[in-house]
Amino acid sequence: MRVEGFHLCISRSIIKSTKFLELWLTDYKEGTVRKNTLTSLQYSINNHILPYFKNILLKELKPIMYQEFINVLITNGYSHRTIEIVHSTMNNSIKKAVTLYKIEKKPCVGVSIKGKKKQNGIKYIESSDIPKFLQAAYQYDYIYWIMSKLLIETGMRKGEAAALQWSDVDFKNKTLSISKTLDFTAKDSEELMGDPKTFDSTRTIRISQDLINNLKDHVKYQNQNKLGFMELYHHDLNLVLSRKDGNFMPKSSLFNAFSRILKRASIPSLPIHSLGHTSADMLLESGANMEYVQERLGHGSIQITSDVYAHISKKIEETNMNKFEEHLKNVLE
Repeated sequence: MRVEGFHLCISRSIIKSTKFLELWLTDYKEGTVRKNTLTSLQYSINNHILPYFKNILLKELKPIMYQEFINVLITNGYSHRTIEIVHSTMNNSIKKAVTLYKIEKKPCVGVSIKGKKKQNGIKYIESSDIPKFLQAAYQYDYIYWIMSKLLIETGMRKGEAAALQWSDVDFKNKTLSISKTLDFTAKDSEELMGDPKTFDSTRTIRISQDLINNLKDHVKYQNQNKLGFMELYHHDLNLVLSRKDGNFMPKSSLFNAFSRILKRASIPSLPIHSLGHTSADMLLESGANMEYVQERLGHGSIQITSDVYAHISKKIEETNMNKFEEHLKNVLE
């Protein structure tokens, strides 16, 4: 019945732009996109689009009005990336409105998002600093050491690592199956495991024998915890990385621990996802091609991998040049 009412409003062209956005979410996006994508769409609509357009009818939305909206976001100091996300949300909903309402012109086409993109650069731990980082992690708390080592070797995202279950570990073939991410905001255990960030994020990767040995030792560590907590242990979650009672590790705990470990290791402050970039850095330094890195890290496109490569290409070029000069010296002698 709701859909019929929706189309009735559409045929009369009297629906408010804000009402259309709400219906677009429920009728066309909910159940068709991943949970984190839906959350992002809802945030853009509720916090940016709805407060601005309020009672404006969809048919009254003109390009100049939409450009003014974008200009307000720029004036209010929102980042270029945030404005791009808001624009993408609005533009995609309007494309649907064009199909349903048969609007002759698209008000979002040709909009100008002024201002420079924020250039943060790719941040990662230098390979020479990895040993002291891991040592500091072990001294801080064993569980953060094993997690850090896992993230650095595999390039997994923190949510993917937090959702890793023992059924995902193949000790014989030395592989990890990555097919889900942990929703740190879940209200109950049924919602705890969510879809990975993108469809490309579902993957199976090989890991080193050294990490396999670490995980075998980790099984023994968890078995001791299970004996101590008995029925209070969260056996149902079957998590590889967990608190001592088997429950998942809170997002705030991961962030705080990572920050303190960096400080102990005298390494400048970094976001926790820099461990993924650290993994990419090591892979590329070792000579791995970008396609392999893209597949292993679950990047949605080769462009993301290229951005990482571009950032460290000078370091790789210098290393390769030094090798070439050394080889050339040996040849000439």
